[in-house]
Amino acid sequence: MSSAPEIVTRAEQPYVAIRTQVAMEDLGTVVPPLNQEVFAWLGARGAASAGAPFWKYNVIDMAAKLEIEAGAPVAAAVAGDDRVVSGVLPAGRYATLTHVGHPSELYAATTALRNWAAEQGLTWDMTPGEDGERWACRLENYLTDPSQEPDMSKWVTELAFKLAG
Repeated sequence: MSSAPEIVTRAEQPYVAIRTQVAMEDLGTVVPPLNQEVFAWLGARGAASAGAPFWKYNVIDMAAKLEIEAGAPVAAAVAGDDRVVSGVLPAGRYATLTHVGHPSELYAATTALRNWAAEQGLTWDMTPGEDGERWACRLENYLTDPSQEPDMSKWVTELAFKLAG
């Protein structure tokens, strides 16, 4: 079940993440451990997350590879290293939708958000290229802690895709 899409304005947000390239069919096994690694990395430096873990889709080519960052927001910039990158989620207008349900349903929720935006005449901050769609900021924010709620059908995920302009 998904909420009605809406447009929100977000401030910039510093973050740390591990960047990877992965095939669509390997998302669920390759990327989740990277979020755990980011939280352990923060903890080892005495830093904390300033919010829920996320996946940031930088480049999407469904037939080949996706470039994804598994990350966490931080209160202030933290220097990365050879494994962990630091960055800033850009400020701006985002089309958002909140989904309650199993992660396998996120493809349908994403399709619903993209269709809604098309119906509204909205344009994504995205550039098509030979390597796929390159997004300024396309997020899946994982708002449920699996250790607190093991039933994946009750997980809450926010989609937030940056709009152009």
